[in-house]
Amino acid sequence: MSKSEVPGPGAPEAREAAPEAREAAREAAAPEAAALAYPCGEPPAPGAPKEIAPGVLWLRMPLPFALNHINLYLLDDEVDGRAGWAVVDTGTQTPDVLAAWRTLLAPGAGSPLAGRPITRVFATHMHPDHMGMAGWLTRKYDARLWMTREEYLMCRTLVADTGREAPDDAIDFYRRCGWPEEALDVYRARFGGFGKYVHALPDSFRRIVDGERLAIGGNEWRVVVGRGHSPEHASLVCEHLGIMISGDQVLPRISSNVSVFPTEPDADPLGEWLASIADLRARLPAELLVLPAHGEPFRGLHARLDRLAAGHARSLARLKRSLAAEPKRVIDIFGTLFARPIDTRSEQLGLATGEGVAHLNHLVQRGEVVAEAAADGALRYRLADADAAAAAAAAEAVAAPE
Repeated sequence: MSKSEVPGPGAPEAREAAPEAREAAREAAAPEAAALAYPCGEPPAPGAPKEIAPGVLWLRMPLPFALNHINLYLLDDEVDGRAGWAVVDTGTQTPDVLAAWRTLLAPGAGSPLAGRPITRVFATHMHPDHMGMAGWLTRKYDARLWMTREEYLMCRTLVADTGREAPDDAIDFYRRCGWPEEALDVYRARFGGFGKYVHALPDSFRRIVDGERLAIGGNEWRVVVGRGHSPEHASLVCEHLGIMISGDQVLPRISSNVSVFPTEPDADPLGEWLASIADLRARLPAELLVLPAHGEPFRGLHARLDRLAAGHARSLARLKRSLAAEPKRVIDIFGTLFARPIDTRSEQLGLATGEGVAHLNHLVQRGEVVAEAAADGALRYRLADADAAAAAAAAEAVAAPE
């Protein structure tokens, strides 16, 4: 499995630099959906749980990435007569996170979790900040891992890349995107880093599926699957408590990264992401308290979903206008999609490239853009029908809500 770097949870919502910087600046400065409210107060300190609903604890763990934290949640639970805590997501396998877990799980009634064990480990999806400590927790407490099948198998595949050389298919993929040789050399050196943040996975798991209803403690939680950010992301919804544990599927302040990777170069994750936004809006009530993996718990689910969908609509419209001027490589569209240019020496190059390909592939799937190979080996993307596509882009830009 070929990924240039550890998958990250989010990307800036504002996408643009010159020549359309003013448009992007307006988007970045726009009010964060007036209906959003943050009722849970200040985040807890690492290793210090905060109750935000009966039997629901909010934890925050440090991350060694640009986004420096992840929210985890503990649910009052009982399995086979053993009272304890079901944990939703686990943090990365790093010394800071391990130390925080040891403090949390110290024995004795005076410890942060009252000395009660972990009963089950739920993982919303396979990224290291969510899965990293799952193997450690499940082994320490003889607890089962609960997650969707695609996420478990994808995580095992990526971990297996540790120690491998970067495959030729991956090098060819990024060369087609327009990467210079120095960027490819950095990619070769960093390849296989996913596994260093993930403790050895358990060899079995309990599969959960979309729509399944799970008894956790005294409450029923429904599994709601979304796609695009990861293959089969599972959120958990409790109607009785009015809570959605959203993982990375819905975040309050950043838009989750939606990327194409070398293993499936023709994939359309943005199409899956947009379909999931519409599905979540149709299936879930607006008044839920959303417990995200990053940022703070918030209310205003439908407003947030609407903003996410509108943001991508504007990005696609700008991208089509940009391609109307001249064909472009993937690395040439960063100024159109993001709030700043992405240097080819930047650590963000891999994720920016993945998201750029995701937007272009979506337009290719819609028949609006065509990719053609050039003499230098890089693909150039152009509008399939310049006049019709330019008119469609202008109409979409006018129609997209601010």
